[in-house]
Amino acid sequence: MTEHTVKAFDEDITRLRGLIAEMGGLAELAIQESLQALVNGDKVLAKQVAKRDKKIDALESEVDKLAVRVIALRAPMADDLREVIAALKIAGVVERIGDYSKNIAKRVGKVEVRTNSEPVTLLSAMGELAAEMVHDVLTAYAARDPVTARDVIARDEKVDAFYDSIFRNLVSYMVENPATISSAAQLLFIARNIERIGDHATNVAEMVHFAATGTYAPEADSDG
Repeated sequence: MTEHTVKAFDEDITRLRGLIAEMGGLAELAIQESLQALVNGDKVLAKQVAKRDKKIDALESEVDKLAVRVIALRAPMADDLREVIAALKIAGVVERIGDYSKNIAKRVGKVEVRTNSEPVTLLSAMGELAAEMVHDVLTAYAARDPVTARDVIARDEKVDAFYDSIFRNLVSYMVENPATISSAAQLLFIARNIERIGDHATNVAEMVHFAATGTYAPEADSDG
C-alpha cells in the first residue's frame, strides 16, 4: 500500500511539473510574440497572443486543483510538501507573466512603431533578456537546480538597468517630440510590463531554490 501511495504521489508530481512546463512554454511564446508584434506593428499577432492567454489561465486552474488534491489525499511531508507548494505558487506567477505579455500585445495597436527607433530596439533587447530569464528559471525548476535559480536572480539587475535606460530615453523623446507623447507613454507601460516579467522570473527562481534546498536564495542587491 505504501509503495502504491509513493507511486501515485510521484505520478502526481510528474503531472504537476508537466503542466507547469506547458504553462511556461506558452508564457515564453507570449513574451516573444508580443514583442514581435510590437516591433512589426502586427495587430493580428497581438490578438493571437491575447487570445492564447486563456489557455495559460486554464492550465493554472488545473495545477491548483491537482495541488489541492495531492495535499488532501497524499498528506505530503517536508521535501514533498515543498515541491507541491512550489508548484502551486509557480503556476500563479507564470500566469501573471502571461498576463503581462497580453498587456504588451494589447498596446501594440496604440503605438506608432518605428522598427529602427531606439526605444523599440531597447525594448526588444530588454524583452529578450526577460524571456531568457523565464526560460532558464523553468529549466531550473524542472531540474531542481538551485545554481541556475541564483543566476536568474542575479540577472534581474540587468532588466532593471534596461528599464531605467528606456525610461530616460522615452522621457527625452517626449520632450523633444511632443507629438509622440501618446505612443511614448504606451512604450513606457510596455517597458514596465517587461520589468515586471523579470521580477516574476526572479520570484520563481526564489521558489525553485527553496523547493530544491529548503533554504532561501541569498538576496541580490536591489530595491525589489
